Amino acid sequence: MSHYSRIQRLSNANGISGFEDTVLSIIREEGEGLGRFEEDRLRNLYLYREGNTGKRPLVHLDAHTDEVGFMVKAIRDDGMLEFIPIGGWVTTNIPAHLVRVMTRDGNSVVGVVGSKPPHYASEAERKSAPEFSSLYIDIGAQSREEAKAWGVAVASPVVPEAELKEMQGGLLLGKAFDCRLGCAAILDVFDHLKGKTLGVDLAAGFASQEEVGLRGAGLAANRIKADVAICFEGSPADDTFLPPYQQQTRVGHGPMLRHIDRTMITNARFQRFALDVAEEAGLPVQEGVREGGGTNAGAIHLSQQGVPTIVLGIPVRYAHTHWGVASAEDVETTVKLALAIIAKLDEETIASF
Repeated sequence: MSHYSRIQRLSNANGISGFEDTVLSIIREEGEGLGRFEEDRLRNLYLYREGNTGKRPLVHLDAHTDEVGFMVKAIRDDGMLEFIPIGGWVTTNIPAHLVRVMTRDGNSVVGVVGSKPPHYASEAERKSAPEFSSLYIDIGAQSREEAKAWGVAVASPVVPEAELKEMQGGLLLGKAFDCRLGCAAILDVFDHLKGKTLGVDLAAGFASQEEVGLRGAGLAANRIKADVAICFEGSPADDTFLPPYQQQTRVGHGPMLRHIDRTMITNARFQRFALDVAEEAGLPVQEGVREGGGTNAGAIHLSQQGVPTIVLGIPVRYAHTHWGVASAEDVETTVKLALAIIAKLDEETIASF
């Protein structure tokens, strides 16, 4: 796929909520020459497009830089690490997986999430999901002192150990697709628009700490002060467990535009406009009605006096685990749709939302 190396760099980067520094450095490198970067104290990164006039309606393109992971809570006498989740995890997806425990010098040590083997588990334990408190990380240390000597400490960030791979059928396998795919898509949009004339100005907000409560996006929205917003998200796919008639987020079938989730009822006029643009452009899209979940759009649409916001969700199987599966073609379709929407936006159209 085009820009595969960009997705690879972003996906492989270490960046749980509150520790997104490496991701920001990569975005700055990938976005060189595309506009002006700024940053705030919550480590939100902003990219203002080259060619903005300040006199046209402003469009906020959002994606979050953080990924779900863990944090060291305590180091036991025997060198094992107790830890807490950062972001939403299901405990059955955690044991026996490899992790990177970040050290004070900026490097990492590899560990494996340990749990009681079935040979020692009671019948009740074997039939139930493990308690989070029963899990630990084994980095090979024999004592607390040895773990500390390796640079591991209380509050060390812990990142899933996974490197991007290409699967059959044009699919991608890797970590942090929620939402590094969105970050890559925004950079692709800026690339395609380089030197082109638009009816709007563009600002990207690469937001921090989405996985722990949309924290960066609220701050970013009030700084950018946009007229409309497009949220790029890695959205949990539903094509492996729902009957076909209920599936709304299938990998390989284009972005999902959600009408509702736990944090937002999507602006119906902007949503209809986006769906019409997709139809006119012949781009495959999916429509979602979600009872749960949420995106940065939940914070953005409530900023200022209200900001019409839509979500372009790139389907990701097994979101919030070590390994996600996504389609390279879906990323490209999402970029094409965003470009088609932006090309048709102007002051009059935005006022109609």
